[in-house]
Amino acid sequence: MCFVWKEPLPVIIIGNGPSGICLSYLLSGYTPYVKADAVHPHPILQMKLTEKPHVSILDQDLDYLSEGLEGRSQSPVALLFDALLRPDTDFGGNTESVLTWEHQTERMIPHLVLGRNLPGGAWHSIEGSMVTLSQGEWMGLPDLKFKDWMQRKRRGLWECRATAGDIAHYYQDYVVKKGLSHNFLCGSVVTAVDIERPESGEPRGQQDGSPLFMVSGFMTTKDGSQKPFSLRARNLVLATGTSDSPARLGIAGEDLPYVHYELSALEEALKAGIVTPTSDPVLIVGAGLSAADAVLYARRYSLPVIHAFRRPVDDPDLIFNQLPKKMYPEYQKVHQMMQEKSILSPTAYRGYLSLPKHRPLLFQEDRQAVFQDQNGEHKLFRVSLVLVLIGSYPDLSFLANGGADLTVDPDQPLSPKRNPIDVDPFTYQSTRQRGLYAIGPLVGDNFVRFLQGGALAVASSLLKENRKPP
Repeated sequence: MCFVWKEPLPVIIIGNGPSGICLSYLLSGYTPYVKADAVHPHPILQMKLTEKPHVSILDQDLDYLSEGLEGRSQSPVALLFDALLRPDTDFGGNTESVLTWEHQTERMIPHLVLGRNLPGGAWHSIEGSMVTLSQGEWMGLPDLKFKDWMQRKRRGLWECRATAGDIAHYYQDYVVKKGLSHNFLCGSVVTAVDIERPESGEPRGQQDGSPLFMVSGFMTTKDGSQKPFSLRARNLVLATGTSDSPARLGIAGEDLPYVHYELSALEEALKAGIVTPTSDPVLIVGAGLSAADAVLYARRYSLPVIHAFRRPVDDPDLIFNQLPKKMYPEYQKVHQMMQEKSILSPTAYRGYLSLPKHRPLLFQEDRQAVFQDQNGEHKLFRVSLVLVLIGSYPDLSFLANGGADLTVDPDQPLSPKRNPIDVDPFTYQSTRQRGLYAIGPLVGDNFVRFLQGGALAVASSLLKENRKPP
């Protein structure tokens, strides 16, 4: 039996990570105002905020308010919302947010949030002890400080940072504490989105001529069975993140059972005794933070590691060469090992061996990995397990052409870094499809701290549209 919602919903959000949670909060009537006695350290922004002191931020001109702000994001609304929530955090300050929140039920917009996992999305798939790159305070959502939540749980931050496990539980708890649970349809997988366009003389579309989005998929119930659903919505928000489809090397042998694309595979192999301190090395391919996390995890359990990557260790584009050394000592340690324990170095040892400027060519059935070095020579290494951690891509297979038609360059595949979904910077509505919005990494907002600005922009746009006369 298919679950069908007869009346079109005002909004469906696909993705229940921090982007979807924040947007659900804003669509549930929670409304930000500037505190009466607040003084923002940015003088121009402070002047603008005093012009309409009793008007919600959602009702103001986000373009005007964000003009002139600078920071670590390319999105003006992301910088604005971050500046309102964390006024001087980039300067090491701890000034309180200038916002106060009111729950106004008359501003609620009914919506559903669809997600595969529990609220928090991909954070539930990350090894719980892994420490976040961002400061713990930057992982929080509006009106519930992560630091305060940690204190209530009688837990502390490590070097101002948090573990992935704490973050996942915080997002799950946030949904409960803010009364958002009824909006979330967890365990749901979207398989197709069709657009029903209005035709003259037919009542199927909306009266204003905008399309309806037909969202189909299935829900996994508690007993493990799958129940199909079919929903219609006047507006659709893509908040899926980018961790759905791991990037592949495109070489022979990638489908062999000992080749994996998630750190969780190493955890399971360790528990099963497939990898041990005396087994053949674990091969980790990649030079980003996910690969570094895998190296740290393996070394924690004294597992031998071969770490291969295409770039030279001193490449300025490597993330390790961009991070402050004092703030990220564990990643600095991995970078140091990549340099000092290289196959090119006389100090290389069995516990860890790095292969800079090596390209994998083939994974064989006998668990041998074939590489080509910078001189074109081939090298073989026997391994127990392979982790390919070279990035990931969003899975928008439920959209026509995988969502490529919505990107900046429709002739190229969707890529959050190189070819994101093209949206209006102040509404986050697609420039190519009316009624469709995108937030988070899909539009280049990769950090929790900044993706909340996209939620603010979408909520502001939807609330303004909702008040237009018919």
